[in-house]
Amino acid sequence: MGSEYISIIVPTINESENLPLLVPRVAAVMDGRKWEMIIVDDNSRDNTAAVCADLATHYPLKLSVRKTPTHGLSGAVLHGFAQARGDVLVCMDADLQHPPEKLPELIDAVIGSDADFSLGSRHQPGGGTEQTWGLFRQLNSWVATMLAMPFSGGVKDPMSGFFALRRSTFEKAERLSPLGYKIALELMCKCRVKHVQEVPIHFGLRLRGQSKLSLKQQFHYLQHLSRLYDFTYPRASPILKFLLVLSAGWLVGAATCALALSRGAGWVASIAAGYLVNVLITAVFHSRYIHTQREFLVSRHPWGDFVLIAVGELTAAISAAAWLIWRLPNPGFAEVFLISFGLGTAVRYLLRKEMLQDIRGLRREIRADELR
Repeated sequence: MGSEYISIIVPTINESENLPLLVPRVAAVMDGRKWEMIIVDDNSRDNTAAVCADLATHYPLKLSVRKTPTHGLSGAVLHGFAQARGDVLVCMDADLQHPPEKLPELIDAVIGSDADFSLGSRHQPGGGTEQTWGLFRQLNSWVATMLAMPFSGGVKDPMSGFFALRRSTFEKAERLSPLGYKIALELMCKCRVKHVQEVPIHFGLRLRGQSKLSLKQQFHYLQHLSRLYDFTYPRASPILKFLLVLSAGWLVGAATCALALSRGAGWVASIAAGYLVNVLITAVFHSRYIHTQREFLVSRHPWGDFVLIAVGELTAAISAAAWLIWRLPNPGFAEVFLISFGLGTAVRYLLRKEMLQDIRGLRREIRADELR
């Protein structure tokens, strides 16, 4: 066995039933190594503390309770890394879905090769899941993986929470801003990881307790991706987000306009209805923008500016539609829609630039939530 000291971080919330099963299995495969296990508990309401106290009399286990947990599972893992003494840092779940028997292979991947990060992968040959996933969950996993591809490289299972990395790799991290449960993705991106070795694992069934995955976590994942895109592509990210918002607004706006026309509304009224829906969709994204960029906003009244811009672009779109109807005897849907929405969008862009509404690609400072 190598002389490296191994720190295994296990984030928990109400996992007291699983810990007595997990820890002995970990100890069995870690025999002959120098290791510690740090249980980072987010203020569980079960008897996790008593279970850990008992386990600590037989195993090198330490319990660290976060009384006011922040940043979800990712925050818990980083909290554990900060307390760890190991040369190699490992993260795994407490619910026994990550097979402890794969720990030696995961650890040796970063000790005995040029890999600076190793990942337990369900999608490598020899890996898989014990539970048969339904179509929705398969689609959800596929979409999540595709969205992460721009900064996960060729990694087949970037969603995995079972991983190991050298301490020296972790210490290279820049502006960590954990959110939700995809901490491996955060570290691969922020530590500028070059070589990831995927170790095939069989993702098991949760035997006891309840899954922590929720709709809220799904939204946190999207917000997390947004931060990683900003970090990886500081110039291109704002443009991409603008195009995504624009596409969503235009698609729903076009559908609204077509529906209004089919119900007998005139061209001007239909364009007004469609563009108003476009503005409302933009408002949803603007709300997230204000929340994440509040420290860097130049204006003290971002919503007031938004309303002013919305009135300007809506007026431009309606005016364009009215002019086209006046000038053309039988205008087609495509020309009226594209010219009206195009002029409205141009006004939006000019006013947002004039009022410094979007500065994500321009800022030089670091947000508070990007500090370790």
